[in-house]
Amino acid sequence: MLLSAKQYLPLIVLIFLLGCQKPEPEPVPKQLEKQLQQEEPVDLSLLCKNIEKNMLAIDADRTTFALEQVNQDLKLCLPLSTFEEQKNLLTLSNQMYKNFLSVERTASQQTAFENYAFDLAQHPTVQQNHFEQLTLRDQYLLKHKGQAYVELFDAGKGQLNYRRSPEYLARIFAPYMPEAEQAFIENLAAQNMQPVWVKQSLMIEPHEIVVRALFWEDYLKQYPKSSYRQNAEYLMQMYALFLFIGTPASPVSDNFLNSYAVQSSSLDEIEKLAQLKNSALAVQAGKFLQFLQLSEEQRIKHIPVQLSPSEQGTKNESLLAQKQLKHYLGLKNLSLSVPRDCFSDAICH
Repeated sequence: MLLSAKQYLPLIVLIFLLGCQKPEPEPVPKQLEKQLQQEEPVDLSLLCKNIEKNMLAIDADRTTFALEQVNQDLKLCLPLSTFEEQKNLLTLSNQMYKNFLSVERTASQQTAFENYAFDLAQHPTVQQNHFEQLTLRDQYLLKHKGQAYVELFDAGKGQLNYRRSPEYLARIFAPYMPEAEQAFIENLAAQNMQPVWVKQSLMIEPHEIVVRALFWEDYLKQYPKSSYRQNAEYLMQMYALFLFIGTPASPVSDNFLNSYAVQSSSLDEIEKLAQLKNSALAVQAGKFLQFLQLSEEQRIKHIPVQLSPSEQGTKNESLLAQKQLKHYLGLKNLSLSVPRDCFSDAICH
């Protein structure tokens, strides 16, 4: 049976009204609604304004948890800081850890710590004696080493000291600094994770010495305007001294009379280095090999170097040859730790 238009009209109106109704929104789960209410934006301006005060408040009475909190704040503030502000915060971080790791000991407590350190070096996996004789601060630091970049650093031959790991600056500061400073910190941190020398004895092989010397030479070429330029020059010069002269306890040669008087491992690396192009270190390596060909008479004639009265009094037969070689190669007279220490952290102190 067919329906008329009038009979269709109520049905059409009903369909139209239903189509205009908006669907009710789905209810937000209560847990998600509570979470959204709790998540409030962090006021970084206030946090970063107070960070210097918080860093200066860290002392030998604070915990590793307090250190970790400051370090987390640094990760938030460093990307927002200028380079000058970053350098200031880096300096404050050095003082912060120095204050945190300082321990006051009596004479007996110092002896107990040294005995503990010696036993730990000899038997690192065995529970040590002397622990109860240590200061409460020593006991705390020993229990929490490995946290907040705190280390008990084994410098070899029974020398153990607290230090901030070189990785600290590489992980907390370097990612947010300019490219030149980032490269300096990250590479020096890697180089100084293990001791370079202990009691004037080198702990790295000649090959590694060459690798590091060349790295710092290349760094200076790549980043001539780096704020760490002077430190990079010092490092390159020190590694050149390690390679060509050695240290008092790890000499490259006793007299430098000829190639047979030079440590074979050092001579091999120097000969390889001399083959490189566009390297001042390679030029020095070539001159080192030339020096070995000179007789004592030729050295005295062509290299105007003399021993001072105090040096003559040492009766060190190799001292004159060392001074002649340094002059011939243009090596600097540098100290291992004076005026700066570049072998214990990710920056020079």
